[in-house]
Amino acid sequence: MKKLCLLGLFVSLASHQVLAATTPVPLENKDAFISDLMKQMTLDEKIGQLRLISIGPEMPRELIRKEIAAGNIGGTFNSITRAENRPMQDAAMRSRLKIPMFFAYDVIHGHRTIFPIPLALASSWDMDAIGQSGRVAAKEAAADSLDITFAPMVDISRDPRWGRSSEGFGEDTYLTSRIAGVMVRAYQGATPSAADSIMASVKHFALYGAVEGGRDYNTVDMSPVKMYQDYLPPYRAAIDAGAGGVMVALNSINGIPATANTWLMNDLLRKDWGFKGLAVSDHGAIFELIKHGVARDGREAAKLAIKAGIDMSMNDTLYGKELPGLLKSGEIEQKDIDNAVREVLAAKYDMGLFKDPYLRIGKAEDDPADTYAESRLHRAEAREVARRSLVLLKNQNETLPLKKDAKVALVGPLAKAPIDMMGSWAAAGRPAQSVTLFDGMSSVIGDKANLIYARGANITSDKKVLGYLNFLNFDAPEVVDDPRPANVLIEEAVKAAKDADVIVAAVGESRGMSHESSSRTDLNIPETQRELIRALKATGKPLVLVLMNGRPLTILEENQSADAILETWFSGTEGGNAIADVLFGDYNPSGKLPVTFPRSVGQIPTYYNHLSIGRPFTPGKPGNYTSQYFDDTTGPLFPFGYGLSYTQFALSDMALSSTTLNATGKLDASVMVKNTGKRDGETVVQLYIQDVTGSMIRPVKELKNFQKIMLKAGEQKVVHFTISEDDLKFYNSQLKYAAEPGKFNVQIGLDSQDVTQQSFELL
Repeated sequence: MKKLCLLGLFVSLASHQVLAATTPVPLENKDAFISDLMKQMTLDEKIGQLRLISIGPEMPRELIRKEIAAGNIGGTFNSITRAENRPMQDAAMRSRLKIPMFFAYDVIHGHRTIFPIPLALASSWDMDAIGQSGRVAAKEAAADSLDITFAPMVDISRDPRWGRSSEGFGEDTYLTSRIAGVMVRAYQGATPSAADSIMASVKHFALYGAVEGGRDYNTVDMSPVKMYQDYLPPYRAAIDAGAGGVMVALNSINGIPATANTWLMNDLLRKDWGFKGLAVSDHGAIFELIKHGVARDGREAAKLAIKAGIDMSMNDTLYGKELPGLLKSGEIEQKDIDNAVREVLAAKYDMGLFKDPYLRIGKAEDDPADTYAESRLHRAEAREVARRSLVLLKNQNETLPLKKDAKVALVGPLAKAPIDMMGSWAAAGRPAQSVTLFDGMSSVIGDKANLIYARGANITSDKKVLGYLNFLNFDAPEVVDDPRPANVLIEEAVKAAKDADVIVAAVGESRGMSHESSSRTDLNIPETQRELIRALKATGKPLVLVLMNGRPLTILEENQSADAILETWFSGTEGGNAIADVLFGDYNPSGKLPVTFPRSVGQIPTYYNHLSIGRPFTPGKPGNYTSQYFDDTTGPLFPFGYGLSYTQFALSDMALSSTTLNATGKLDASVMVKNTGKRDGETVVQLYIQDVTGSMIRPVKELKNFQKIMLKAGEQKVVHFTISEDDLKFYNSQLKYAAEPGKFNVQIGLDSQDVTQQSFELL
């Protein structure tokens, strides 16, 4: 009888367990829902969720769908249409647990409508414009079935030799941190679960912009203070803004690759910063731990990555293969896998995919008839943002704006370059939909007889460089040379120049010269183009240079030759129209540099907020035994924050509300800004602070705030900045974030050099 009772109890318990297992946990309870789902998952299904697979020849679509249906893949990237992604989600819905897929892509500065490259976006100093670019990108990407982007890229870069300078927001911690938050909120909208939002995965965590020598994938060796003070804040700003993911950097940090860096991924990111999102390796980075020399084989590489906290393996070859054996041998624990799986499932939950796996894919009958239809672009927004990103570097004798009835010679290899106009990482943008400079200027001039075009030069005469630039474009060469001899091209351009009133030369880099792995030792404009510029200068006609490039270039000679220089970066789908708007005066330029322009590559690194030193060089005084380059002028060609307008602005002396500040108080710094010119215009008023004496060396100045203001001709306005103790805090030698009592200099100006200054004491 006792045995029968026990048997009945076991049967009852078993029935209860079956009932519990089949009773669905409410979807609204995120943690309980994910925990319940994980209890139902096999080890293979869990590991499958950690695999992010690239769409490409290494895994054909048929095989991918088969693997998805078996529960062996958690997400894919590089498939960018509903028709491509729907069959994969269908396969996921045939899997045992029907865990949805997510679809990722590098949406960096636009999806179908390409906005200016990030370095150009930063040049606008306009948070509304930058946010608009991100919101449009998110809407377009979501409409194409994408769920997550590997962006924004917020690596601080102070070495323009690094090709990925084009992909970031410049050299300054404060400006980049502001933009990081704006971009995350733009991508994710009110919530990443909205149908017109995508999840942001900030990159590259961490310090990728500080690779030695500006050489991509190189090592990073950096003091903790510099790390915390200058390089880490933008990532933190993105995470504080709610970024759902981080992409982990390819570089090592003080000898430990980021992909195996337990301090970086666990101690700093998750424990100190409280990040609870998805950590994704960069492409193939786990396998590369072997090449770094910290893993003897793929098994050890997978172990190091999963133990460090890398949730998802991009382009995975090792997690799927090695994690089962590592778990069986006891080299990793079940919790190592479960922690990663939980983050993947949580990200999918936050993207709204458990509620509706087809949230962004939609129904087949609603697919656009033409994925690349003109009606799907946002041209007006792209044109407006591009205009705001252009920086006028020089305008001697009011050469610009051009008169619309002038006869213009348009020359240069970038005047008709639709693919270069888009810049690197142009997502799903199509060159055929780009407006070139020739197109834009033609639209303004109308009478084609007044626009004389000549190519003048090829991008480069270096065949090795040309081969490099064309290596990765499988469809067609990105850079196509004019086969005629260089002297013939120049002669044609000179003839056009002599027949014109003014010359506009579109010169600089092809987009592939400012891209991943495109590091340079020479920041000059390629020599074949420099020869063209010299020949144009010799005609005596007014010469306007339109620069297209993804990094600061060394343009000392060109600055001396040109009458006007407009920095346009790579300005996107509507770039040609935007540049023409500025050239002909339909828009008054207002951009400011987010990076310093060096005079020569030998000055690198050169950035405005360098540390104070014991023997500083003072302009106008003897340079002997001071920190200088004796063979050139010390200082930049164009400083951080610099940019001209077609009008002029004057600043009054600064007024401070008090000469002292206590720990709980606030101080007002104000300046009168007046438009003293004849045109309405915008400018960026910039606030810098210097900690004069501290427990450790502090920068000569640091950007702490800015305001972009519009003033009509003759109008003036008082601009106020509020300063509190928080603006004065820094990481000291013990990595304590605090302000120290003492003297502070406050500077307000229209760039980082030309400023008005006052002082106060922090009590």
